[in-house]
Amino acid sequence: MSAIPRHIAIVMDGNRRWARQRHLPAIAGHRAGVETIRKTLRAARERGVEYLTLYSFSTENWSRDPEEVTGLMGLLEETIRRETDSLVRDDVRLEVIGRLHELSPGFSARSPVRSRRPRSARMV
Repeated sequence: MSAIPRHIAIVMDGNRRWARQRHLPAIAGHRAGVETIRKTLRAARERGVEYLTLYSFSTENWSRDPEEVTGLMGLLEETIRRETDSLVRDDVRLEVIGRLHELSPGFSARSPVRSRRPRSARMV
């Protein structure tokens, strides 16, 4: 019997707090969170975790400072664009779930996620 779970869900919380504690802008905390997720994804795959779900933007986040929301949307798009080739190469299947219509205009049309998914995948 394995102690490794098949599915891990992570609520991405505390990035702003992390940045504030270091007297940095909020977006610096969100960028650090992306790096943490990159490491977490790698570690989960190495240990045999099949599914990793990231809860990264809640409806309450829309009430944040508009500059922070714009920064988060830009970071999301930039990260997906930058990481897609690596995810495909590593046979990772990325699915964006939730209220896509509420994301920045044209996000889903510009996102390479839907068209670049590998045929088989070990991690969603």
